[in-house]
Amino acid sequence: MKRGFKVVSKRQGQGINLPQRQTANAAGYDFEAAEDFTLPSIWKGNFIKALWTIYQQKKLTDDDFTAADAALKPYLVPTGIKAYMQPNEFLLLADRSSGPLKRRLVLPNGVGIVDADYYDNDSNEGEIFFQLINYGLRDYHIKKGERIGQGIFIPYLLADDEKQPTAQRTGGFGSTQK
Repeated sequence: MKRGFKVVSKRQGQGINLPQRQTANAAGYDFEAAEDFTLPSIWKGNFIKALWTIYQQKKLTDDDFTAADAALKPYLVPTGIKAYMQPNEFLLLADRSSGPLKRRLVLPNGVGIVDADYYDNDSNEGEIFFQLINYGLRDYHIKKGERIGQGIFIPYLLADDEKQPTAQRTGGFGSTQK
């Protein structure tokens, strides 16, 4: 087994589909949401209050900044999928072209990187989540089985004379420790 996908154990029997390429020449495997999920719009509440305060040329407090910043927080949409691959590969997560255009959903950092050692980690078994922000005016309701992003397996190269990394993955999302 070189590379591929499996359903995580906690989602077995829940009708989770493995990612698939939609056409013969497609590079990306489309991922689906593992459950219904609501992505709130960033354009409400504390974020709008902060923008209005700035527009009125008034000063924001630290609490105002904190509250507005919380509205911009991305949400992790579960897929129920884990990916296995060779040690010199990673899975690049990217928006589907229809995400921003039709639904106003984006990965806030543009892409996601799933390392080979994320598979079967102790924290979440390597379940892949898509980190999304909804910049549309309305909350967006993702339905279970709706395609939310794509993944592309990519090999990578190492630098000459690289010191061997010493950090160990201790869990799931963003968990690498020195």
